[in-house]
Amino acid sequence: QIVMQGMYAINQFFRLKKESYPSLFKLVQHINFDEPLYLAVRKIIDEDGNIRPDASPELNKIRRAILSKRKELDTRFRNLVATYNNKGYLAETGETIRNGRRVLAVLAEYKRSVKGIWHDESTTGRTTYIEPEEVIEINNDIANLEAEERREIWRILRDLCRVMQPYSDLIADYQHAIGNYDFIQAKAQLGLRLNSTLPTILDTPTIQLRKAIHPVLFLKNQAEKKKTVPFTLTFQEPNRILVLSGPNAGGKSIAMKAVGLIQLMVQSGLTVPAADGTEIGIFHQIFADIGDSQSLDDDLSTYSSRLQLGKFMLDHANDRTLVLIDEFGSGTDPKIGGSIAESALKRLNELGVSGVITTHYSNLKLFAYKTKGLLNGCMLFDMEALTPTYEMRVGRPGSSFAFEMAVKNGWQENWLDYARKRTGENETAVDQLLVDLQREKQELTEKLETVSDREKKLDRLIKQYENTFRDLEVMRKRAKLVEKEQEVQQTTKQNKEIEKLIREIQEERNIEKAKALAAQVKEERAKQQAVLTELNETLYFKDEKKLLKETDISKGDYVRMRNGGAMGTVEEVKKMEAVVQMGMMRMTVKVRDLEKVDAPLKQDKGRVSTNLEASVRFSNQLDVRGMRREEVVMEVQNFMDEALLSGSDSLRIVHGKGDGVLRKAVKEKLREYRSISRIYYPEHDAGGDGVTIVEL
Repeated sequence: QIVMQGMYAINQFFRLKKESYPSLFKLVQHINFDEPLYLAVRKIIDEDGNIRPDASPELNKIRRAILSKRKELDTRFRNLVATYNNKGYLAETGETIRNGRRVLAVLAEYKRSVKGIWHDESTTGRTTYIEPEEVIEINNDIANLEAEERREIWRILRDLCRVMQPYSDLIADYQHAIGNYDFIQAKAQLGLRLNSTLPTILDTPTIQLRKAIHPVLFLKNQAEKKKTVPFTLTFQEPNRILVLSGPNAGGKSIAMKAVGLIQLMVQSGLTVPAADGTEIGIFHQIFADIGDSQSLDDDLSTYSSRLQLGKFMLDHANDRTLVLIDEFGSGTDPKIGGSIAESALKRLNELGVSGVITTHYSNLKLFAYKTKGLLNGCMLFDMEALTPTYEMRVGRPGSSFAFEMAVKNGWQENWLDYARKRTGENETAVDQLLVDLQREKQELTEKLETVSDREKKLDRLIKQYENTFRDLEVMRKRAKLVEKEQEVQQTTKQNKEIEKLIREIQEERNIEKAKALAAQVKEERAKQQAVLTELNETLYFKDEKKLLKETDISKGDYVRMRNGGAMGTVEEVKKMEAVVQMGMMRMTVKVRDLEKVDAPLKQDKGRVSTNLEASVRFSNQLDVRGMRREEVVMEVQNFMDEALLSGSDSLRIVHGKGDGVLRKAVKEKLREYRSISRIYYPEHDAGGDGVTIVEL
């Protein structure tokens, strides 16, 4: 019944939702749900798995008879309890059940006053359990009817099995499908409990974890209402192996195991407890050396077992192998164990493996600092409180803080003086040197990144300045051209008056005066025209053949008059002239006077602005904190449009962290733009996942 009911529910669900969940529907689309078979089972068995009272007429008759007898038994038993209770024969309980029969709890001194069958007595002997003779016959009738009920149920189930037998393969398919869906639902429920996300899956040996947590530790801390500290581990080429050091009980092993568990979860089809932006590759092998594998049966000591595991790794590892080793090199003399561990680490690095190893050995920290492909990391320690913080810092080694931990656990300073002397200055100095060198390297790297960012910003500003200067120069010359055109128009008006005066002089027959005045007017007009032509040549005109090649104006192009701004469509090009249809007019214009433009878009008047104006007023940062989701989507759209018009190449959108609703809204909207080359979150001190950086 469970299988049939489950399959019926699945079938009903996908009648309406198969387009919404195509991958889930694909699991059952080949299975034909037999509804008559489901109804046949439903007729016999109810939703709780019990046989229905109306499964057959005979069963219905038997159950009605049982119900009637039980009501008769209740009535008679209540009367008997009241009668004997009034006489003081019964104990406080009055009645109970013994051997499946309803009996009276009679005090021992009155047991011979109540006729019936003795079933039992209390451990103290003070109470006797008697089935009154008045109800014996009714109880016998009920027992007989219950036996008939069982026989009828067996008969009904045999008949149902004969009906279902030809469908055994189909029912097995139902059971398999329900098992699959149950498994998928279990994965989804686990993902919800862990607040998991779906990482980007790459077919390369890649580890890029952002704010990841150990799944088992998170569930444990969640039950105890404790905080779980996340960690971020991102390998940048050529680094592939993290050498993790730090204090005991500081979280090294937890972080290493979290890397392995998250990798196994991904390769098992599970979502993982990590933040958006996590990228995980696929490894073909995962090797782990964690814990003590000593064996009396195999005559293995702790270190012998570690050597055997190490040999297996070195024999079989390759560039698609993930290696996890806890307390690398421990179990023997520290100097010898450290040297052997360094040799093994060198070979693993040469094989191209990826992984995390934990260690306290200074030589391994120094080796990781000097070797390409290896990266130091540490678990931080609070020196004031003398407690680990469980935070991981990638890029520098950590101290074991053994003396500090000893003090925290009650050791006196004078007890540790001898140990400090025996440790030796060299080992302490090497450990401190490693920490200092790695810190300096980290600081230099951060400064280099800052300088690089500033250099990019400077180049961008220089480019903007050059573009702005060029545009301003063009605008200045255009303004001068307009001014000269106005002067020419004014001169033309004056010329008309002069021509009128010349005609009057000619009428007076003063030829010499008229010639002199005409020559003067002609000379002034030629000077103004020369200035105007020079401005036009500077702004627009070049060598005509070169200009025709550069503009590449041909039939069908949409063009604009350089002087005046009138626009139209080219219908024909002859030598250096073009026939242009401008509205209702057809004009023949020199190619030098035209420039090719995009066909106009339908826009509201006054809404078009130049790139120069857009770039001047545009700010490359948008703050959407406190807005609703719908407002964020509209603000991001307007922001991106202005950014594209202004020619910006790097944008910053501040949305805050919160519960991630605004971050997801921003990310979904940005996916609509093909001109975006990269979207990412900055480092923690620059805003982390509360800020989205967009590169165009």
